[in-house]
This record gives sequence, structure tokens and C-alpha cells, in this order.
Amino acid sequence: MIRPRRSLLFMPGSNARALEKARILPADGIILDLEDSVAPDAKAMARDQIAEAIAAGGFGKREVLIRVNSLDTPWWVDDVGMAGKAKPDGILVPKISAVDDLNTIADRLSEIDADASIRVWAMIETPRAVLDAHKLAAAAKNEKTRLAGFVFGPNDIARETRIRTQPGRATMIPMITHCILATRAHGLEILDGPYSDIGNIDGFTAECVQGRDLGFDGKTLIHPSHIETCNAIFTPAAEEVAEARKIIAAFAKPENVLRGAIRLDGRMVERLHADMAERTLAITDAITAIRN
Repeated sequence: MIRPRRSLLFMPGSNARALEKARILPADGIILDLEDSVAPDAKAMARDQIAEAIAAGGFGKREVLIRVNSLDTPWWVDDVGMAGKAKPDGILVPKISAVDDLNTIADRLSEIDADASIRVWAMIETPRAVLDAHKLAAAAKNEKTRLAGFVFGPNDIARETRIRTQPGRATMIPMITHCILATRAHGLEILDGPYSDIGNIDGFTAECVQGRDLGFDGKTLIHPSHIETCNAIFTPAAEEVAEARKIIAAFAKPENVLRGAIRLDGRMVERLHADMAERTLAITDAITAIRN
């Protein structure tokens, strides 16, 4: 089943008001954060508040992830322990660089007998992670890793590589496409990282359009004001949906059922375009379903 992931908003676990607000925001998903947005002396409190928030429910059809602290911190064991018992939809793990990291998370989830429905998302934030993206994605073949996909982390990658971030992200496109290819090769999802210049809505809009066109499934966000724009850009346009329906209808005609390519409106349309059209309609239907 396709699940819309146009917009996933980070919300600090240490902020009770933010956790409450997360229940009514129109994002497709909420990432309850224990990492960057939470001070060291607030980690334990944030952990408790997130557990209580998930137990209380009220998030509706929104996907709920918990971002734990990275494996090089003293907090990750308790974070994953709480997350495994709280039973969110998924756990987002920062700074995953090797398959051994995924196995370490898997072992911890196994130790606490975490529900099998909990998925794991890996944040790609280091040079090694980018270089080994194919190996990381291939780890999804091992069911114990629970790997569902990647979240690309441009800010940490920029810090680790000294690559300068520029409007249009030309310096990062090779890394982005490399990671997208790795996920698609293994049937995984991939989300774009957040846009930091909150007030620059034109820049944010351009980056959403670019991310969609590059092949991201959606974008992670750090401010609620970005949700509406992000959702609109990652929702198939009405004309795209109409074209998809036309292509599927054309191939459904008795004379075209067995054909690999047909002529439609003066151009050649192949069976692969019908497959793409099917996905367009599937994601459109899924978006409609979460609205209702």
C-alpha cells in the first residue's frame, strides 16, 4: 500500500505544546524529535513526553516517527527502548553510516521484543553513508533491519564534506541522485532534508519542486508554515492525474491490451508510461484517503 509522505514535520519532544499541536497540523507525518532540537539535560524528559503523547494518541492518519539520538551518544539505547515500547510507525536514526549500525538498532529492537510493524528510517548524513548508500539500501533484504527508507541530511553532509550549500544545490545533486538510485534499486522510499531559511518561501518552493523532480517522495520540514506549500508541490497536479487516467484508459481498450506501445494524441506511449500512470493514481487516491 502506498502511503503519502509529502511532508514530515520535526517536532521537539521536549516541547509539550508542540507535541499537542502536532495532532492538528496537516502534515502527512510527524517526527517526534529526541536529537537536535532537544538539549542534553532535557533528553529524559523529552523521552517521557513522547511516550505519553503516543500513548494518548490523537494523531489521526498521520505517520508518526521518533527520531532517536545517534549511536555515538549515551542516549540512543534508552531512546530506542522507549520507541520500541511506544510503538510509533517508525524510528528515524541519525548518522547511519554502515550496515553494522542498522544491525545494532535491529538487535536493540529484538532485545525488547518491539512490534514487527515498527519500521526503521536511516538518515544519510555522512560521507561514508553517501558512498555506501547501495550497501545500506541492500540491507533491507534482511527483514530484521526493518529498513523502510532514507532521509537525506544536507546540513550534516555539508559540515562533514565542507561542500558549500548554494541555492539550487548544484554541489549536492550528484550525492542526492546517488542516494535516490540506491533506494529505488531496493524498493525503498527517500525523503528530502529540511530547508533552513524558514522565511524564504520562494527558496523553499524552488527546493520542493527540485526535490520532487529529482525523485524524492516528500520532504522533512522544520516549521509548520512550510506544510501547505510542500503538500501542494508533492501532490500530483490535476492535469497530471487527468493524463494518467487517459493513458490507463487507452491501454485498457480491447485492441490495446496486449500492445507494448500505442499512439495517443499524436505521440508514442509505452507500457511503462501506463505503469507510471498507475502510481500517479495510487498516490492521488492515498492522498484523498488521508484527507477524508
